[in-house]
Amino acid sequence: MYLNKVLLYGNLTRDPEIRALPSGQQVASFGLATNRTFKDKNGAQQEQSEFHNIVVFGRLAEVMGQYLKKGRPVYVEGRIQTRSWDKEGVKQYRTEIVVDNFQFGADGGPSRGGAGGGERAPGASRPSAEPMGDSMPASGGEEIQYPSEDINPEDIPF
Repeated sequence: MYLNKVLLYGNLTRDPEIRALPSGQQVASFGLATNRTFKDKNGAQQEQSEFHNIVVFGRLAEVMGQYLKKGRPVYVEGRIQTRSWDKEGVKQYRTEIVVDNFQFGADGGPSRGGAGGGERAPGASRPSAEPMGDSMPASGGEEIQYPSEDINPEDIPF
């Protein structure tokens, strides 16, 4: 069995750009920056940043495009995909992370404006997971109330 799984937590480098495919399906793309801190051979603290191209399809693209903005933290799960095309006779490549699932970062969910922490987006997680402590208008205009739960940081597996 083979495995192609990516887990990233970082900050958006630009606002999500929403487009529609010829099939009508929504697609969002944005950049995500991650960093790591380490000590070099001289013992000096160093920081290295990586920049990732992120692509999201369908309902997740709509949700992420609506609620995420440049600078906001986000956790994404997905897979690595490399595309290629010819441009003026030269083969071009682009490696992207295709998102399967995501979670809002530590500064809060869609309507908290920077307070709170770690809510899931509606429809962004597996069907068994419910959004926590937030309310969002449903398509019919009524508001859905989700239960508020305390999150113990020690329960988070990463």
